[in-house]
Amino acid sequence: ILGEMVIAASNTSSCTYESAPVSTLMEKYMLEEMLELVGFRNGEGQMTTGSSNANMIAMMAARNEHQGDIKREGLFNQKKMYAFVSDDAHYSLEKAANILGIGTDHLIKIPVTAMGEMDVAILEERLKKTIAEGGLPFFVAGTAGTTVRGAYDPIPELLELKNKYSFWLHIDGAWGGAVLVSDILREKYMRGIEQVDSLTWDFHKMLGTALMCNVFLINSRVHTLGQVCSGGDDSYLFQKREGNTGEGNTGEGNAVLNLGEVSLQCGRKVDSLKWFLDWKFFGRKGFAKRVEATLELCRYAEKVVAGHDKLELVLPRNSFNICFRYRSNDGKADKLNLAIRKKLYHDGISLVGIAYHQNRPFLRLLLANHDLSSLDIDHYFQQVV
Repeated sequence: ILGEMVIAASNTSSCTYESAPVSTLMEKYMLEEMLELVGFRNGEGQMTTGSSNANMIAMMAARNEHQGDIKREGLFNQKKMYAFVSDDAHYSLEKAANILGIGTDHLIKIPVTAMGEMDVAILEERLKKTIAEGGLPFFVAGTAGTTVRGAYDPIPELLELKNKYSFWLHIDGAWGGAVLVSDILREKYMRGIEQVDSLTWDFHKMLGTALMCNVFLINSRVHTLGQVCSGGDDSYLFQKREGNTGEGNTGEGNAVLNLGEVSLQCGRKVDSLKWFLDWKFFGRKGFAKRVEATLELCRYAEKVVAGHDKLELVLPRNSFNICFRYRSNDGKADKLNLAIRKKLYHDGISLVGIAYHQNRPFLRLLLANHDLSSLDIDHYFQQVV
């Protein structure tokens, strides 16, 4: 029955895949759905182990595109390359700069505004400085929902700089990319996303699909993933079709016989099963209702904190993250908040993370459980105070 569902679904999409196994059809169908949802044209995608992996692949694709011979020759005698992220970007981008040989000193971190968004004016200053000193600014990663604050970097302003300086613009939507299922929230938080070069987001976070379930998408390019990720003689595993160049290219647009040909880890077809079933069960409208309801709960939690004399917001709420702490005027607020979090965790009441602002800890409330209600929010804060 599942096989018939996938084949019927794939027959309605713009891509056809001859003699492909059901697992391949399922994954390719879902990738086509996501490319269309985001608005990427003539794009391609894959499932990875998570957005940390996807961020690295995006940086590698940008590196190879800007230095065409780097895959064969490596970093020897290449122009110095620089990538740019916000101060609040995910740590995986620093790992990527290390793994890819860019160097962590060449990952330029841009200060954020009071709302936690990348300061685009400072970014342009750093871009100009890099070019003036003979460097190559090849990659900028904006974040859609930063890990601690839930801030969204301004995509329209980043696109203006992309058009001016010709870098690869990637968006890390691991947490906040979920708003793309809602037309209302997409316009509010991720306007212009259809014009960026690549995007990653995790269905296993806010959308609730079981681990692991990540999608990485590339916009308006042909066989970038094959050219970047493939290598070596894989003919024993992936049967080549006539016209295949050996780098995932079948000569049929972005279609490939097996997505393992264009992946660092040979594909994630098992992940696609749960993803496909969730998508068929909830649909885009169902997921949109869940995300919109989550945002309403966050607004409610924010009001609870603001209205309680023993609690305070540490940072203004940008989207889905509530950054707060218990007030204390005796100089022991930091130890107290750490103790509150520890007790709630060890008593089995709640698992809420700790983060730091100006070297001081606070509680970081993320509402990713779609079964929660305002009563659960009230109960949680009653336990805190």
